[in-house]
Amino acid sequence: MEKSIESIWKEGFLNSNAVVVPQINNLFEKKSTHIIDKFKKMFRNNLIAIVVGSILVVPISYFVGIPAMGIGLFFIANSIVLINRKLGKTLLKIDVHENCYDYLKHFNKWLDESIKLNSKMARIYYPLIFLSMVAGFWFSNDIQSIIETPNQIYFYEGIPVFWVTGALIISTTLYFFGGKIYKFDLYIAYGRILKKLNELFKDMETLKENNY
Repeated sequence: MEKSIESIWKEGFLNSNAVVVPQINNLFEKKSTHIIDKFKKMFRNNLIAIVVGSILVVPISYFVGIPAMGIGLFFIANSIVLINRKLGKTLLKIDVHENCYDYLKHFNKWLDESIKLNSKMARIYYPLIFLSMVAGFWFSNDIQSIIETPNQIYFYEGIPVFWVTGALIISTTLYFFGGKIYKFDLYIAYGRILKKLNELFKDMETLKENNY
């Protein structure tokens, strides 16, 4: 008895080794591979941009008189890059020879874990970025001249009370909202491609649930 269209599709969609693979399965495979390859390229380019930016900010901050900020941002940025490079290596371990559904499923799992880890890190590095900026301006020549001027900054036992209080409030706020800020940044950088991936995966899930 000849196979129905539904059974042929089910065989081809769920089994990459099927003899008869419908054209629509190839279309899904090409589309998913194209989108994920595009994501990998963007991911790599963003890491390169962070490294380049962190290198450039050091001499720039030195010439404008706030070297402490440049040094702090350099170490923070490259720490983020090193961790995400390790995440990138685990992404490369996903078997590209799997059928498109399993490949996309494993990619989504990697993506969820990556977002969770970076969201947790963001609660630390966003406050540190802000504190690096504060340190840069605090140790700059302009601030030192203000400090030496009487009654310009309120000190209590050598501590600039209002500066410290403000820095603590902003740092605490960044700590609590760091994860949301990161996800907002993620949406700006990868929003369109992540939307396409999500739609593609939902289509595959629907077909699978309906035995197509």
